[in-house]
Amino acid sequence: MDDVHEDKAFMARRGAALERLDGVTGTKGGDPAERKAWFEEVYSSAGDDPAAVPWADLAPKQVLVDWLAEHPGEGRRAVDIACGLGDNAQALAAAGWKTSAFDFASAAITWAKKRFPDTDVDFQVGDLFDLPEEWQGAFDLVHECYTLQALSGALREASFATVAELVKPGGRLLVITRVRPDDTQADGPPWPLTPSELARFAELGFSEDSSLYYDVHRPDGRIIPHLCVVYRKPE
Repeated sequence: MDDVHEDKAFMARRGAALERLDGVTGTKGGDPAERKAWFEEVYSSAGDDPAAVPWADLAPKQVLVDWLAEHPGEGRRAVDIACGLGDNAQALAAAGWKTSAFDFASAAITWAKKRFPDTDVDFQVGDLFDLPEEWQGAFDLVHECYTLQALSGALREASFATVAELVKPGGRLLVITRVRPDDTQADGPPWPLTPSELARFAELGFSEDSSLYYDVHRPDGRIIPHLCVVYRKPE
């Protein structure tokens, strides 16, 4: 699978934004307040240019679209974690899922609502580690794309169980992430997930429904290993 951005000017602006953001406190992790401030800075400083948001494709992930074609929602509940500019959440809703989506960067939610003014998605400002109690075990589908890999330290350690708790008994968790072998180091962000980290979901009782390994090809020649994996929570 190829990266969606072939526009050289777009990618040049993205490169400049990445260089600028590398100097902002919270880039390499830090405490929760610093990390939240970093994400807010990404969106608020972008000036409505999605090239300045390093993970914004302006399109849903193709692996998600392909999965949704075979798994329509039919009115069941879904949640999109750290939804950013809203493309994946919009794809979930278009496939018939009653979709909630949240991001703890308020500027991201404002931007998503502006992009999709007539959406059926319930976009909310929310913190993964401080979500409404009624969301616990409430969703037939939890979509997690690139969030876990953006966390480090204690936040990363806590995130696997926190994500799992949102899934309804018998429901599914769909994870899209960069991956790397266990015996390698990552100079993030992002910090790709390892097999031993993904095994946390099995430890939490989930079984694996399906998995797809694929490569994302960047215009600069980089090839980035990815995984789309779907887990099921026990009844």
